[in-house]
Amino acid sequence: MFDKAILVLRGVGQIAAFLSAMLSRSISFRLKLLRHSLTSSTAPPAGEPLNIVIIGASIAGYHAASTIAANLPPWLGYRVVVVEPRDHFHFTWVLPRFCVVEGHEHKAFIPYAGHLPAGSLDDGPGGAPSKVAWVRDRVASISPTAVRLAAGGADIPYAFLVVATGAGAGDALPNRVPADGKAEGLELLRRMQARIRDAADLVVVGGGAAGVELATDAKSKYPDKRVTLVHSRDAVMHRFGPRLQAAARDGIDALGVRLVTGDRVVSEDKDRRVAVLKSGREIPCDCLINCTGQRPDARLVAALSPASVSATTGHVLVRPTMQVRDPALPNVYACGDVCAPDPEEDSTAVVAQPNSRSAMRQAMVAAFNVLDAAEGRAPSNVYRPNWFDGVIKLTLGLDKSVSSVGDGKTELLFRAKDKDVALMVDGVWKRLGATPFEDDDTFLSKVKTKI
Repeated sequence: MFDKAILVLRGVGQIAAFLSAMLSRSISFRLKLLRHSLTSSTAPPAGEPLNIVIIGASIAGYHAASTIAANLPPWLGYRVVVVEPRDHFHFTWVLPRFCVVEGHEHKAFIPYAGHLPAGSLDDGPGGAPSKVAWVRDRVASISPTAVRLAAGGADIPYAFLVVATGAGAGDALPNRVPADGKAEGLELLRRMQARIRDAADLVVVGGGAAGVELATDAKSKYPDKRVTLVHSRDAVMHRFGPRLQAAARDGIDALGVRLVTGDRVVSEDKDRRVAVLKSGREIPCDCLINCTGQRPDARLVAALSPASVSATTGHVLVRPTMQVRDPALPNVYACGDVCAPDPEEDSTAVVAQPNSRSAMRQAMVAAFNVLDAAEGRAPSNVYRPNWFDGVIKLTLGLDKSVSSVGDGKTELLFRAKDKDVALMVDGVWKRLGATPFEDDDTFLSKVKTKI
């Protein structure tokens, strides 16, 4: 009983610390602006601004860009340059649900720019560069001083670099939308909905959150459909505590989803309409959906500094300051799913559960350290993986879910009846500064193809 109360209090403390850090920075920045306006008439430095380049604008990169832009003193002569190929923010948590349920797929694509400070994409007085430049492209390579764009090969020099390339590059639905444009992404989701709707024997591979959610959603929406979930481990949700594993198993069984554990799919015979398992077992299958885990997209850092990438997990290894482990690259940071703690810095540190909480905390640390370094101070903000980052809400059909909170010793479950089939995604739109569910081309009109 006391363990659970302590767990809750620690969670509240973590949230309070996060909000306090944001508030402290905001107050400090406003005081700097006030002091500067009272004591100096110096205009921003002439010439081209120094670039703080951020590669990727999923939750980590987008939050880092927003935090830096909101707290960047204009007299320092820096600007934020975001390089991101997609035209909308992809909210990946709802993808398993929207692969099954029709009519809500547009809600997974949130317009960019709303999370940035107002006017930061607009040119300054007299044609001065904007505080934030958004380049719709991919980065082909990085050097110690510049990033090279894939389209046209232009180089963008940087004073600081934040790598937020995430995980799952090349993955397909339901883990990621393999499309840069919203229109193509919507079409891919609708095709997936049709595949699942028309299937008689659906086989889902992978018993992590995406696989469990898609399998239970499909069985909940189509009770007469035969749905099989295949997982190579002995228990679904094996990265989490035993109580969540049991709750997931109960939800799967209650809906009538067939569960195969300790085995894996090795091939699909479409002519015979079967999935073939490693054990030799064959399962009727006319629709196979792969929901297996995602690998960090660390290719750019691996080419620049091979020693900064884990040979076992593929993560970019970072110090607690979110700087990459290579001492020759003190101005290069990484945050989000692409990175993990450097075991040489802390042998007890663990990889954070990939979710928005850990990504945002890492992004905040990286952003604050970049801001400090831009003002000539040594990076001193640190990120430590915390049990609270592992909080998860797992859907088990269209109207049920279970949330899990645990620190490895104590585990709390909160079961709920869900009324919103769209998983309250409107709240995420609002938090990212967008009006649910309105879309316009204002942001796209300010996007650049080069700097």
